[in-house]
Amino acid sequence: MSGHRILVVGLATVLICALTGPAGASDPRGGAAPSSAHPARAQVDERGAGTAAKVRKARQAKRQKCRKARRIGRNQAGTAAAKRAAAQCERAKKRLQRVKLAHQRSKQQPVQRSGFREYVSLGDSWSADVVLLDTHGLPDTTHVPVDCAQSKVNYPKLVARELAIPVHRDPTCGSATTRHFSGAQSLPLGGTNTPQFDRLSTTTDLVTIGIGGNDAGFAAAALDCINLLPTSLPPGTLPALPNLPLPLLPSQPPIGGCKGKFTSGGTDVLAQQIDASRPLLVAAIKEVRRRAPRARILMLDYIAGIPERACWPIVPITQEDMTYLHQTFARLNAMVRRAAREGGAEFVDTHTPTLGHDVCQLPTVRYVEGLGVVSVNGVAVAVPAHPNSAGAAAQARAVLHHIRTR
Repeated sequence: MSGHRILVVGLATVLICALTGPAGASDPRGGAAPSSAHPARAQVDERGAGTAAKVRKARQAKRQKCRKARRIGRNQAGTAAAKRAAAQCERAKKRLQRVKLAHQRSKQQPVQRSGFREYVSLGDSWSADVVLLDTHGLPDTTHVPVDCAQSKVNYPKLVARELAIPVHRDPTCGSATTRHFSGAQSLPLGGTNTPQFDRLSTTTDLVTIGIGGNDAGFAAAALDCINLLPTSLPPGTLPALPNLPLPLLPSQPPIGGCKGKFTSGGTDVLAQQIDASRPLLVAAIKEVRRRAPRARILMLDYIAGIPERACWPIVPITQEDMTYLHQTFARLNAMVRRAAREGGAEFVDTHTPTLGHDVCQLPTVRYVEGLGVVSVNGVAVAVPAHPNSAGAAAQARAVLHHIRTR
């Protein structure tokens, strides 16, 4: 969904641009380096490194237990305590041998390739897993301008690394809609993300798609639900904000709530916009099939970022509005699922396995950040109301599980 809807994020992105130089248009097919070029390596399961750590731990445990056994044996020879300590030492020795053997086997096992050779990931900010700055540095500019805010450890890169796919092109970008699949996307700092479809080819054999939230206007609408008061006000109580050419501004002051605005007169505007977006997603899937006829196409929904119960003032949205947002978000995901079926794509459910990790959870538990700009679940200067790196890893797990079990 939108990566440019809160003013503080726009200002922070300006700082990034100043540090990195002007953001220009990206080469749609250039920089298609093997996925090993990305630092996502640190996010996947490295079997050898994991078993090496177990060897060190087992060796340390053996050393401690056997030292204890020798000490007790010297001072309490023949006692029950000495026998127990000696038995613990022997068990630690055997465990160390088992762990060493497992470590040797892990080093001998070759990387299991998936068979995919060329992967293209399409989508908006919840696929780019947008970030401003993290432990990997500034946003990735391998395939997109810096003002796409694309994470170096977004879920597509984690999938490409885990499946050892040699060619991966990733045009995912904050604020993207289906319109930007076939047309260029102008970005807030002057960059241009060329049409995402341009990265597809007849040899592409895996495509993931995460899109729809911006087409339906959900991301922009959610900002209007921010309410510094613990209760809602009747629609029209407050004047609308001027339509300034600035990123990340709501359409009304952060007072009063949103449900009344979007359901005034008995018509749910967001519901209508979601329903109207389905044909756009279906058409996008069919165009992917036309351009990449050999590809396995996966359509993802959105992870479970919005809870049923509010947590005002931690996230300043009233219970009435949070319930409305939760129901609307469920409608959005249901639309994505239906579009996948109608367009002929495989649907990947990322929502169900991420329940309990919404914006109201503890900072070390949540997969989607609230209004703060600092994430601790994967240390980063984050984009509010977007997945953090833990959320990206959860998305990747859902995609990998689908690929391996279907």
